[in-house]
Amino acid sequence: MALVSATEMLKKAREGKYAIGAFNTNNLEWTKAILKGAQESNSPVMIQTSMGAAKYMGGYQLCVHLVEDLIESMGITVPVALHLDHGEYEDALKCIELGYTSVMYDGSHHPFDKNLEEAKDVVAKAHAKGVSVECEVGSIGGEEDGIIGSGELADPAECKQMSDTGIDFLAAGIGNIHGSYPENWTGLSFDTLKAIADVTDGKPLVLHGGSGIPLEQVQKAISLGVSKINVNTECQEVFAAATRKYIEEGKDLEGKGFDPRKLLEPGTTAVTELVKQRIEWFGSKGKA
Repeated sequence: MALVSATEMLKKAREGKYAIGAFNTNNLEWTKAILKGAQESNSPVMIQTSMGAAKYMGGYQLCVHLVEDLIESMGITVPVALHLDHGEYEDALKCIELGYTSVMYDGSHHPFDKNLEEAKDVVAKAHAKGVSVECEVGSIGGEEDGIIGSGELADPAECKQMSDTGIDFLAAGIGNIHGSYPENWTGLSFDTLKAIADVTDGKPLVLHGGSGIPLEQVQKAISLGVSKINVNTECQEVFAAATRKYIEEGKDLEGKGFDPRKLLEPGTTAVTELVKQRIEWFGSKGKA
């Protein structure tokens, strides 16, 4: 099955009151793990690369070929979108040309007028090629590829202006952060989320920093219009924990346990299981 735009899968999610999991990949193993989890759950899925991860993996073109080739070789039949996460303007345009089927232009760190202007240009160029577009208002807390936000609350009026540019889905700060949540985190601002949903005419909304948000808050956010939830840190955590366990148990010293195919298998399996669990949380199981 060929890569697809995320527009239709998120529109269906918004109407059906569930969310699509958008899982960041960092290498071959993670890409296989995400695809396997989605296929076994019969769920649509978004595979994301940050700018940094794409560079680490060998560039945007390699990421496109990797995902396309794995879809074919693994016999994947569920809808899969390849999405640029937190892309700068030039990176978003590059990904549109190279075969990504969805891009996020993140201009939230710019003055709002510049964010809006560049968003309109990305939308025009992306839609000409059938590529879906996500943009952000109100920076998300934490750090993503050097872009740092403190978890601010987005202005609903600005969200409406951004929505009106024709973007396909909107990321807005509602108190969420990237990375691990601190003990003193006060939770998501559902009042802000509702206000944004009320003025954006049913536009699918995106929850960044999905790792570590309690299930009940995730499901309440979905009920208020969140249709895409990003997961990265939790995948990193379970991958590291499973790899550490394998080494601490000395399995890398047994026979050819040092073989990277064996060394990386426990972590890869852990990512697949987390993907399947989050798909259950988000309600997209069986929605392919």
